[in-house]
Amino acid sequence: MNVKGAEDLQNSKKHYQTTPIMAAFLLSGFVGLFSETALNVALSSLMDLFQISASMAQWLTTGYLLTLGILVPLSGLLLQWFSTRQLFVFSLSLSIAGTLIAALATGFEVLLIGRIIQAASMAVLVPLMFNTILIIFPPEKRGGVIGILGLVLVVAPATGPTLSGIIIGSLGWQWIFWLSLPVIGFCLLLGLRFIQNVSTISKPKIDLFSLIVSTVGFGGIVFAFSGVGEGEGGWGSAEVIYPMIAGVLALLVFVWRQNRIKQPMLNLRALKYPMFSIGTLMLFVCMLLILTAMVVLPMYLIKGLGLDALTAGLILLPGGILQAIMSPVMGKMFDKFGPRWIVPLGLIVISAALFFLKGISESTPLILIMIMHTGLMVGICAVWMPSQTNGLNQLPLELYPHGSAIMNTIQQIAGAIGTAIAISLITVGSHAFIEKASDPTDPVNDSLALIAGVQTSFVFALAVALVGLPLAFFIKRVQVDNPSA
Repeated sequence: MNVKGAEDLQNSKKHYQTTPIMAAFLLSGFVGLFSETALNVALSSLMDLFQISASMAQWLTTGYLLTLGILVPLSGLLLQWFSTRQLFVFSLSLSIAGTLIAALATGFEVLLIGRIIQAASMAVLVPLMFNTILIIFPPEKRGGVIGILGLVLVVAPATGPTLSGIIIGSLGWQWIFWLSLPVIGFCLLLGLRFIQNVSTISKPKIDLFSLIVSTVGFGGIVFAFSGVGEGEGGWGSAEVIYPMIAGVLALLVFVWRQNRIKQPMLNLRALKYPMFSIGTLMLFVCMLLILTAMVVLPMYLIKGLGLDALTAGLILLPGGILQAIMSPVMGKMFDKFGPRWIVPLGLIVISAALFFLKGISESTPLILIMIMHTGLMVGICAVWMPSQTNGLNQLPLELYPHGSAIMNTIQQIAGAIGTAIAISLITVGSHAFIEKASDPTDPVNDSLALIAGVQTSFVFALAVALVGLPLAFFIKRVQVDNPSA
């Protein structure tokens, strides 16, 4: 038996109460992601309440993403310095503090502080959750478990806008946070009762220089992409160019540094494992595509077709629900068949959906939009979970924390890039349409121009899917020693 198999065998001999452990993780993760997307519905009300501009209100989202971009890369280090219980309690304590501050906020600045603390909680919780799954479940069961994890993580943002609309309409925006507090408190008590220390604490030496360049690198890139949609300059604005340059340079120095020191903060040697690298790239493609769709389709339905927010949400809801239903199904299929054909078929479905979406117009039937969006979500589900699970399975035990941190960092960067490029291409496509219009001042052209921009964004998304498709055929099942054998 190889070293990795021996390590897995040693961990398999420990008894873990997996059901309450996963319940504590999944429920707390659901609440965290729900509050993240639920607040977006209240942005217009908050602008009026706090007398702030749209760009200022957007910081409630930008600040959240920026915090994740800075802290998620540190999670690999935290997982080696502190026990599972310590990190879980710390994460949920942060969540309770941030949620309480947000619920009591009477001004924008206080609400923003609460949001940043909430993001810090999720930056610790999500990598900790993946690392715990890799340790307490044998390889032959991980696909199904991560599929259930995907169900929870998809349902939360998919139902967030709908549920928050009901809460805001009847109780007020503060109740998004008040209703979350008892659930988080219950998760904390559940975790204190059942969560065990599952990882080995090695306490590697902390490299201060790596911490600094990581913060500048990942934070600068996320900040730059998040700022594309703000102001008039777009990609050419100083708020985008300077953070981007600083971020890229710092990131290059960070990579160089991690490959030089014996105990790296983020061990990039995980990328030497081919299935992990392919899985990470597939994850990048999926996150970029799903964030593009989340930005583009609501704008098309609301601003392009003139639908109200509730109707738009109902049109997009089946896709999120079916994706949630299919996530554990894909997990079981992965456990049985591996990723060999699931991932390429998923990308083919994604490409077909995007091919039709790039041609949508003001006369496209809503039922067709619903079907194509559902196909896109199911295709992403077929690519995401098998690629992620298969990639993490190839890593040795000591690289689990780093692998989880790398994948979660890639998700944040891909999310910022997808949002920025989608907004930018909508603007470019809209301007090109107006320039060619016979009467640019005609109000009818405003919605038509936006639809033209939406088409441009989906052309980009289709190109990304087609680039990822050939790579998907190189994915193959990782052979992991069965600890129970």
